Parts: sequence; C-alpha cells; structure tokens
Amino acid sequence: MKRIYMDHGATTPMREEVLEAMLPYLKEIHGNPSSFHSFGREARKGMDEAREKVARALGASSPEEIYFTSSGTESDNLAVKGIARALSSRGNHIITSSIEHHAVLDTVKHLGEEGFEVTFLPVDEYGMVDPKDLEAALTDRTILASIMMANNEVGTIQPVEEMARICHEKEVYFHTDAVQAIGHLPVNLEKQPFDLLSLSAHKFYGPKGIGALYVRKGTKIKQILFGGGQERKLRPSTENIPAIVGLGRAIELAVENIPEKSAALTALRDRLFKGLQEEIEDIRVNGHPTQRLPGNVNISVAYVEGESILLSLDLKGIAISSGSACTSGALDPSHVLMAMGLDHQTAHGSLRFSLGKENSEEEVDYVIESLKEIVERLRKMSSVYKK
Repeated sequence: MKRIYMDHGATTPMREEVLEAMLPYLKEIHGNPSSFHSFGREARKGMDEAREKVARALGASSPEEIYFTSSGTESDNLAVKGIARALSSRGNHIITSSIEHHAVLDTVKHLGEEGFEVTFLPVDEYGMVDPKDLEAALTDRTILASIMMANNEVGTIQPVEEMARICHEKEVYFHTDAVQAIGHLPVNLEKQPFDLLSLSAHKFYGPKGIGALYVRKGTKIKQILFGGGQERKLRPSTENIPAIVGLGRAIELAVENIPEKSAALTALRDRLFKGLQEEIEDIRVNGHPTQRLPGNVNISVAYVEGESILLSLDLKGIAISSGSACTSGALDPSHVLMAMGLDHQTAHGSLRFSLGKENSEEEVDYVIESLKEIVERLRKMSSVYKK
C-alpha cells in the first residue's frame, strides 16, 4: 500500500542533514552549557552557533535577540504573558484575532480572567484580519497586539507588517506567531517591524520539542518561568542542546531558496485544488484564494463528516488533517472556520492538506482519485445528501 504524507502543517519529517548535525550532541558532547569545564564549553559552543544561525536566518540584528524555548506554544505564552507582566502598570488591553492558534487564544483568555481586557478582531470570509479593525481597537491602555503571520488551518497570510506599523505609531508592541510561516515566507526582522516572533523547529523539518522566541532589543518583557539564569534569565531551564543544534541547522536550510521552493509547492497545491474541484461536486475552498501558504489546501466537503473522510483516506495510506492537529480530539467544529462564517455542518466537513517538499504530482493525482471514490461512497450513506 502507498503511504502518502500530506500533513506537514501538523509536523514535518526531520531532514537527514539536521539529524547529522544533532548526532554529536546526542552521543559525545553531553556537557551542561552552564558548566565552566571543557565539556560544558563544547555544549555552549554548539548552542551559540545555533543561536547565530537562527538570528541570521531571521535577519535579527543580534543573536542575543533569540531565546530558545521548548515549543511554539511556549514561545507564544512567553511573548503574551511576558509583555503583560512587564507592562501591566501602563495598560491592561491586549488585541488578538479570533482565528489565532490556541497557544495565543487560551493565553489571552487566561489573562482576561486575571483582569486584562482582550479584544478579539473578526475576520472576513477568507480568514483575513482588516488592519483598520486593529487600528480602531487600539486605546491608550493597549500594550500588545498578537496576530499570526499565516493561519495554521486555512493558510491565509495576514498583513502583519502593516498591522505592526499601525501598532508602532501608538507605541504598542506587536507579536506574530510565525510557526507556520518559517520556510515558506521570507522573514527579515531588520526590515519587518515585529517586536516578538515565535517559531517551532518541527514545522520546518527540524526536531520536535524545541522552539524559539525573537525579542527585539529594548522590548520590555518579564519571565514566566523561574528557577535559573539560562537564556539571560528570561527562560530558565537546562538547555536542550541536541534539539537547539537541530533547530539551528533546520532553519538554516529552511530559508534557502524560499521563492523556488514556494513556487514548486504552489504548483502542487494548485494542481490539487483544480483536481478536487473538477472531480468532486459541492466542495468549498476555505481561506484566501491567493494570499495563502504555498502548500495549504483546506476544503469543506458537503454532506460528509471530515473525520469519516480522514479515516477512509488513512486506510488508503494517505495522511491529512481534519482541521488543526492540536485540536483533532475535539468534537466542536474549527473555531477558525466558524469565525469565517461557516455553519456547523460545513465546518465539520473540513479537510486540510498541507504539502511538503517530498510530495509529487503522482501523489497528488492519487489523492484526488482516492478522495473522489471515498466521497461518493460516503455520500451514498448520508441521510442529508441528495444528488
């Protein structure tokens, strides 16, 4: 049986080059980077080199602006809570969008329980935030706006640079969750006015369990974990050196030739879009038609549950998602699709294909053929389907 992986939005397979970079730190170089002896200095050297690679890949002005964390989720928490803690005496208003990853949504909701005021910006039918809505929401008590660079479910790319500039005019910090964007969209923090940016290695062919937070020099932020002096006291804990080294190598490879890689993925994405629309009736494309991640295909299939399709595809060796992998155990429909105006039934029939560098035209055509067959079979069993 064929095995086809089209769930790169959930996680990516680690590149061989990344594993090779990590192996010495999994075997021989085992020192604690905070130790002064030669074993510790060896580990520290690997960490410092990885920090430089991340800073260079992002166009940061200094490696000291990069802080290693355990994940994109922790990076989001540190950015949002860290700014809230640092600036609570100045203001208590935070702005975000209604379609953020739960790492941001749940964090700001928690802060709301502590007395912070939170504004959730709406999105249009394509999942796009209007910068004018952000501007209108700003008050003299606003301390932070957090808007993701690209949505993890529908792939819509947000106008984050414009929104960051609007915030800076009011002296408000701007954070962007770029977890889905790294390796697909160019990032140059010397030119882009973001104060904080989150990323996670396993989304761009690196190891799981390692992320990073960019904090622009001069940004006022407080730690949310306590217990040590690591990461300049902002993120205490003994550093995961093998994973940090892997992150450094993975992001170094991820930012190479982004236009060429994105063009190749876009061609595959469009082939999948076109084939699905031609072969299967009553499907809806979710997300912006052009301003979207190159490998993202999100559709809703009428009259059929998305999870039923997902399981049937899995039996054919095809791996995709129904919504976000982080919430795949939930029975509620996607909060992203609901915010875009879809009804419950349409949202429940959603599928997310996220293509990667190893996918081919042959695989795309096999997926189209398989999905057509599955949808036809499931619709015959549906009590609401009328041909």
